[in-house]
Amino acid sequence: MENSIENNMELGPGDLKNLNSTRKWTMFLSVLGFIFLGLLIVVGVATSTFLTAFKSKEVNLGVPESLMIVLFIIIAAIYFFPVLFLFRFSRNTRDAIHNHDKLKLEKAFRNLRTYFTYIGVLVIIVLSIYLLALVVAGSSMSFLKGV
Repeated sequence: MENSIENNMELGPGDLKNLNSTRKWTMFLSVLGFIFLGLLIVVGVATSTFLTAFKSKEVNLGVPESLMIVLFIIIAAIYFFPVLFLFRFSRNTRDAIHNHDKLKLEKAFRNLRTYFTYIGVLVIIVLSIYLLALVVAGSSMSFLKGV
C-alpha cells in the first residue's frame, strides 16, 4: 500500500519552483566548496614549503614540516565528498526539472541523502573525538591535582 502512494506522488509548480530555488543555492555552495578545496590545497603546499624552507632548530612543531601537506590533503579529501554530493544533487535536480525526468530526480535525492548521511557521520565522529579529548583532559587534570 505504501508503494502505491509513493508512485502517485507528483510535484506541483510551486514544489518545482522551491526545488529549483534550492538547487541554485546548493550549486552556489558546491562551487564555493570546490574553490575552497583548491585554496586549501594551495595553502597546504605553501605552508609546507614555507615551513620547510625556513626551518629552525629552536622551534619544533611536533610534526615534520614536510608532512604538513599530507594533513591538508587529508582535510581536503574529507571535505571533498560532501561538496561532490551537493554538486551532484544540484546538477541532477536541474536536469530533472528541465526534462521532467523522474529518474534524475531520484538520483538527485539519493545524492542529497548521501550528503546528509556523510555530514551526520562526520558530526558523530567529531563529537566523539571531542568527548574523548574531554575525558582525557579531565583524567590528566586529576593526575596534576595530586602532584
